[in-house]
Amino acid sequence: MPNKLSNNLSEDRTMIREAQQSDGNALAQIYNYYIEESVVTFEEETITAEEMSRRIGALAETRPWLVVEEDSEVLGYAYASQWHGRCAYRYSVESSVYLDHRAGGEGLGSRLYESLLERLRSEGLHVVIGGIALPNPASVALHEKFGFKKAAHYEEVGFKFGKWIDVGYWQLKL
Repeated sequence: MPNKLSNNLSEDRTMIREAQQSDGNALAQIYNYYIEESVVTFEEETITAEEMSRRIGALAETRPWLVVEEDSEVLGYAYASQWHGRCAYRYSVESSVYLDHRAGGEGLGSRLYESLLERLRSEGLHVVIGGIALPNPASVALHEKFGFKKAAHYEEVGFKFGKWIDVGYWQLKL
């Protein structure tokens, strides 16, 4: 039975719902691809299903963590986390979105991100910040599609796969 967040997208085959700790294995598989094959994340060691489940449980109590699934297969996830620890930042969050690398180009990322942003608005948050390892034209396009504006560019702040990586930050006032 779909929960209150269910968002039927195409003939009941695709839905967006709240993540559950039982999604840990599927989400870890999606994320581990990016750890091993890209600079999208600066993590360098793959994570276990148990670790992903722990992360879901720790964050989902206070901020939205959503998954998109099609025909009961999890194809991606998006979540928001605290921007910084100081109390004055309590209305600002950092967003993340990951799709199964084989599921791109179908609009799932856009629909997932749209659902996340709707949730953040409904929770009274003020600013969403997206960090993007550069270059990443697809992620830049996704953020700008939703009205994010580039706010910062840090040169060579990450080092992965033997090369220095720039990071840009885009922000959206909700």
